[in-house]
Amino acid sequence: MAKSIPHLYAVVLAGGSGTRFWPLSRELYPKQLLKVLSDRTLIQRTVERIKP
Repeated sequence: MAKSIPHLYAVVLAGGSGTRFWPLSRELYPKQLLKVLSDRTLIQRTVERIKP
């Protein structure tokens, strides 16, 4: 019988300079905080996709 895993954690990597989103994405306003095609930021949409 397989053992159950009590906790599973997801890690969302959110880095990079976002040069393809320039001029929307800048050093002080990273691409993860952009609202693209939605009223939510890219990082919010990513977290929503991994929620159970």
